[in-house]
Amino acid sequence: MKEHGVETPQALASGPSAFVPKEEILQEGEEQPVLMEAFLSMGRVDHVTMVMALHPAYLNCFLRTQHALLQLDGPLPCHWRHYIVIMASARHQCSHLVQLHSSGFLQAGGDERWLQGLHCAPPKLRRLSLINKLLAHRPWLLSREHIQELVGPGDEDRWSLAELIQAVVLLVHSHSLSSFIWGCGVNPEPDHTGGHAFRPPSPSSYSRHSPHSPAHEDGTGRQEWSDAVSEVELLMKRMQLLQQQEEEFSQEEMVTRFEKERTESLLVTPCDDEPQTPPESVSHFVEDADFGYQDFAPRGEQAPPTMRAQDYSWEDHGFSLMNRLYPDMSQLLDEKFQVVSGLTYHTMAMHRGVDTFMLRKAIWNYIHCVFGIRHDDYDYGDVNQLLERSLKVYIKTVACHPEKTTRRMYCGFWRHFRHSEKVHVNLLLLEARLQAALLYALRAIGRYMT
Repeated sequence: MKEHGVETPQALASGPSAFVPKEEILQEGEEQPVLMEAFLSMGRVDHVTMVMALHPAYLNCFLRTQHALLQLDGPLPCHWRHYIVIMASARHQCSHLVQLHSSGFLQAGGDERWLQGLHCAPPKLRRLSLINKLLAHRPWLLSREHIQELVGPGDEDRWSLAELIQAVVLLVHSHSLSSFIWGCGVNPEPDHTGGHAFRPPSPSSYSRHSPHSPAHEDGTGRQEWSDAVSEVELLMKRMQLLQQQEEEFSQEEMVTRFEKERTESLLVTPCDDEPQTPPESVSHFVEDADFGYQDFAPRGEQAPPTMRAQDYSWEDHGFSLMNRLYPDMSQLLDEKFQVVSGLTYHTMAMHRGVDTFMLRKAIWNYIHCVFGIRHDDYDYGDVNQLLERSLKVYIKTVACHPEKTTRRMYCGFWRHFRHSEKVHVNLLLLEARLQAALLYALRAIGRYMT
């Protein structure tokens, strides 16, 4: 083609992630059987799959769930499912998913005109816009009335409960997967807009964004390296002290500690120096673009009632309702939650044989706290002991404002940890966020049904 003067595209990125070096991804995952299965199933191994392959046990569950959600029998036609993913991921400006599922939508027989924007989609699909934005940004506002409006009798565009529950799972799956994509700096696919160019990229355009700083070669770098090692040792000591702690607190004290953590989370806000303007190819799938995450308990305002896990949890309430409405998916989601909560390699930075349960639980419960969910039997004082401020900023940004995630945030926490451990944090983020939004949706559906 070049000999005949035809311009040929060149990939802009050198690997699946702008944050995780491709050598680490390939070293860990290139011979994983799950990647071969993904290729045979999808005809490609996309960048998300390659990054997740750092944790093959989780990836196995994730791919099974996603395949069932998009391909297996269900009340919604396959092209509608892809379109719902497009609507959901556009809320977080996730061009990666919008482009991937635009292709999937067309391959499933979808009408190309719908891709001109939400205004071209059928009215029934457009009616999902309200719960889409609520589940994406403020799921605690979802109510029985929102469900009734969609499934109530007498409307030709009404949703059946079976259709709605599948749509809800597609929405929360896509919102949380958008968080993972932004949180891990997943690069555009080579055949997507932004993934290739017809001229070589300038040498400086990627090198100045390198996730590794060569500063370690000078005195400043050595000092930073020493500080990072000290942070790991301090975290290890805190974990050991908390594990040995036998003091029990009253329920009132536990509530006070939760409220203190929730109030402090209001001060954890991402840097908003460079607001991103989404391309039109993404923005025309969004209604009310200014509606975004707002702190569960804004300062000076009356907070909505906290959802207590004791009153509504996945294990005791959400799973059983889901099992009635969408049984196959309830089993897949339950398995995925269990895999991610038990996922451990007993390592922490340079240490081996470490019980990281407390750390993983602190991350999970902090995400639920940000979304207004309180676990009655958990001491939220542990969160402040185990999660440094830079990690809290990263977690809240990826969970609530994923499109604002930067490489600096990613590199700024756990500076001595491996990239696979930071991807592990993102898996916890993905599932904790998904479960939180799903619980609010299931609670609203349950209230409608009763």
